[in-house]
Amino acid sequence: MKDMDIQSLVDSNNEHVWHHMKPHQATPMMIEKGQGMYVWDVHGKQYLDAVSGGVWCVNVGYGREEIANAVRDQLVTMNYFAQTAGNLPAGRFAKKLLEKMPGLSRVYYSNSGSEANEKAFKLVRQIAAKKYGGKKYKILYRERDYHGTTITCLSATGQEERRDQYGPFTPGFVSVPHCCEYRSQWGEMEDYGLKAADEIEKVILREGPDTVGAICLEPITAGGGVIEPPIGYWQRVQEICHQYDVLLHIDEVVCGLGRTGKWFGYQHYGIQPDIVTMAKGVASGYAAISCTVTTERIYQLIHDQDTTSRMDFFRDISTFGGCTAGPVAALANLEIIERESLVDNARIQGEYLKEKMLELQKKHPIVGDVRGKGLFVGLEIVTDKETKQPVDESISAAIAANCLKQGVIIGRTNRSFQTLNNTLCLSPALITQQYEIDLIAQAIDKALTEVEEKILTPAL
Repeated sequence: MKDMDIQSLVDSNNEHVWHHMKPHQATPMMIEKGQGMYVWDVHGKQYLDAVSGGVWCVNVGYGREEIANAVRDQLVTMNYFAQTAGNLPAGRFAKKLLEKMPGLSRVYYSNSGSEANEKAFKLVRQIAAKKYGGKKYKILYRERDYHGTTITCLSATGQEERRDQYGPFTPGFVSVPHCCEYRSQWGEMEDYGLKAADEIEKVILREGPDTVGAICLEPITAGGGVIEPPIGYWQRVQEICHQYDVLLHIDEVVCGLGRTGKWFGYQHYGIQPDIVTMAKGVASGYAAISCTVTTERIYQLIHDQDTTSRMDFFRDISTFGGCTAGPVAALANLEIIERESLVDNARIQGEYLKEKMLELQKKHPIVGDVRGKGLFVGLEIVTDKETKQPVDESISAAIAANCLKQGVIIGRTNRSFQTLNNTLCLSPALITQQYEIDLIAQAIDKALTEVEEKILTPAL
């Protein structure tokens, strides 16, 4: 393509496409193609993608003809019919998926993580109406967690800048304290995980256990700073849910399908959720799909055995939940993950990735904390390791920009908080090998060095 033609397309893109999470004056990079771990922009520059498509999606890497061909063949045969009817890919994928999720039995299809969570919230509210006279309707969410971009999902999101200017919000959503031990609300202490979980119980008691229907949590907080819950936290949360008859909804939109070194993040902690939502890596971005997965108990609470009832079933529809491209892509994606042992690879390479980042923490005075699990790691950047003062967002942005200039794309917390947009986020595809991790580490090392020289060198 001629340079003139490329510039015309770039200009058209900038003039007419409303880009996600970009100020109006920004000129975004335009990606033309991808293969394996790499993408190329329209000018031919190659980048190593350490964020799986920018937002934790492309788990099996770019250019997977197997998935593309499966989608193409399915679309020619049957592209769409509303999920009021059935289709073969939906049934096949649901069966295969549930084999990875013991204790869960039903899959509801939609097309985005936000929509999957909306369905879960509706289930909680309908159960409250049917079983508790409408009283047990409140849904708890955690500070720093993110659950989607709709008004109701923002109502359940613990990130103040994400929420700013979009209220008033859906009533009945109540926050509980975060569980980031590095940023402990109670100072240094033993059993921080139990303390953070017990604070959830305090909120339930304050609100009234007979009013709280569910709690929605990420297994590992993603865009809020890659926060892995501390020892004892999840087990205590499960106990509290059982004690007060509170449904446990786990948002696996980021962590699901192998990202953390197990099929799902919650499976690291020996707990049994009532509802699990997922999207992003379900089809590695080759087609739009999300799932709201429940136990049989949840399904039966919604669906009255009286088949003549007009109201006692889940009166919901997702238009594009009827697309066959999503489940057929998801099935091919899952089969690749199985065949290539990518969940194991995420665990093994994730250990190496974390090791390399811990080396950077020892080397660089502005790396305050390294945390995460599997191929999902965050580096919190601070002005001083003793005070843990977070750097301004412009600093973490400068580090990411420096890596981009080197040809490595990394992520960061982005306009989510007033003062805590200071975590670098790494989530390379599950196909990642040590060679790519070394390149990522080298780029971050160089970027940290150059940024440190500017912010730590005393002014003359």
